[in-house]
Amino acid sequence: MSLAFSRWLPGLLLSAALPALAYAEGPEYGPQLQGFEYPYTVKHFAFESQGESLQMGYMDVAAEGKANGRSVVLMHGKNFCGATWDTSIKALSKAGYRVIAPDQIGFCTSSKPAHYQYSFQQLATNTQQLLKALGIQKATLLGHSTGGMLATRYALQYPEQVDQLAMVNPIGLEDWKALGVPYRTVDQWYERELKVTAQGIRDYERSTYYDGRWKPEYDRWVDMYAGLAKGPGKTQVAWNSALIYDMIFTQPVYYEFKDLKVPTLLLIGTSDTTAIGKDIAPPQVKAKIGHYEVLGKEVAKLIPQSSLVEFPGMGHAPQMEEPEKFHQALLAWLSKTNSVP
Repeated sequence: MSLAFSRWLPGLLLSAALPALAYAEGPEYGPQLQGFEYPYTVKHFAFESQGESLQMGYMDVAAEGKANGRSVVLMHGKNFCGATWDTSIKALSKAGYRVIAPDQIGFCTSSKPAHYQYSFQQLATNTQQLLKALGIQKATLLGHSTGGMLATRYALQYPEQVDQLAMVNPIGLEDWKALGVPYRTVDQWYERELKVTAQGIRDYERSTYYDGRWKPEYDRWVDMYAGLAKGPGKTQVAWNSALIYDMIFTQPVYYEFKDLKVPTLLLIGTSDTTAIGKDIAPPQVKAKIGHYEVLGKEVAKLIPQSSLVEFPGMGHAPQMEEPEKFHQALLAWLSKTNSVP
């Protein structure tokens, strides 16, 4: 197993209050996000999986000042990348933590294999191999959105290697298929992903993630996602995205929250309404899914050693909406539940 190195390169803006304004389509990026700038140097972990030679992009940021000897692994969401953790990496590093922020296979700066059986177990295994190669035996996990589902699976799969688990507006706090959301085939997801545009991403995120609000700094992340989706590798990006959506929909972690054995923090923006397949759900189903002001409280009761911090009025990414408030809550909990390294 080898560690190979490389790096890449962002940008843009607009105002929230004028929904009628068209969003200018931004730049195009390569299949591994070549051309988009990350906040820290991107390295690549080379490994074999399912007969494929793969590369997993990641940032490994040392603690600033006095190191506390602890590591935090950041797990990004479906429409996000390691780069979107920029303010969290800075806050955690400043607090003395070593921070590892990987891009999972199929995402961002990592490989987009033509044939890959996606599962949260496989992604957890890939991440565990990366941490082993980096000499990290035990870590705290912080997962956002889909990364919350992955962090949950990782903590269930490798409980002895996890100090603490924190999740930011994780999806999968409910089982959509069991609640009546129709199944989309991989081919249907693929056709949908081929049509992704910056305007569509922005409209979806503003309505679903941010309760109708928008900040100019979010446009950088729209450009990132849209630029990857329309770049020279757009078909392989769309295909991997389709496989990943199928994984998310068909592999719930909801039923296993009760089995978590580590201290767990739920950080919930209560205005979030994210739910996979909501756009094709019957009206009666659509009305009852994606209510984070309820889901956070319900799941906190299922997890044995849980704590819940709610951010009233915030959406899907409180770490991006109000970084200072978010990191104050996160760091206070990490400090309070720290075990001896």
